[in-house]
Amino acid sequence: MDERSAPRLRSFGAALDRLDDALAQPKTEWTRDSAIQRFEFTFELAWKAVATLAEAQGVDARSPREAFMRAFALGWIDEEDVWLRMLDDRNRTTHTYHEAVAEEIFKRLPVYARALGALSKALPSVD
Repeated sequence: MDERSAPRLRSFGAALDRLDDALAQPKTEWTRDSAIQRFEFTFELAWKAVATLAEAQGVDARSPREAFMRAFALGWIDEEDVWLRMLDDRNRTTHTYHEAVAEEIFKRLPVYARALGALSKALPSVD
């Protein structure tokens, strides 16, 4: 593992823990928005960790879509449709804000958190 991989994996793991914490809270407008924000940065850290690890194996992944295509090909993720939807939802939350969209995406966050957790377990350990 190169020197960039371990910090990225740790950051991804910590962000995932914070997302799980947010989803464990009783739902309010504040916790919903907090969970969505935590999803956004967990997603960013996930694709960057995948890109770094793929690069260490000689495979380029310069965008979230490329990173997750590589992760799928490497067997680090499954359920490609969940990951494509996750990418779409991350783009929607990053570039626009509408109450109805926030509610719709919030309902999918537990599925996304499980998929992100499975990715975290499939990636090489930093220990």
